[in-house]
Amino acid sequence: MLVLSRKPGESIQVGDGITVKVLRVRGERVWIGIEADPDVSIQRGELHEVRQMIRAEEAKRNPEPEPDVITWQ
Repeated sequence: MLVLSRKPGESIQVGDGITVKVLRVRGERVWIGIEADPDVSIQRGELHEVRQMIRAEEAKRNPEPEPDVITWQ
């Protein structure tokens, strides 16, 4: 994990299409802004984890059917 320190108004560039900017720091809270292409999914970490768990449970309950096999005679 790369750890960087930034002050309000400073930013970090991630690849070519994502910019993370520190907007404000108050006590232990940090406000950040994220600029990214519209096709980039941005989620809070805890929501991402919950969604992955839900998807895993759904996949266990509803496995994808085996594809039909066609045998030529």
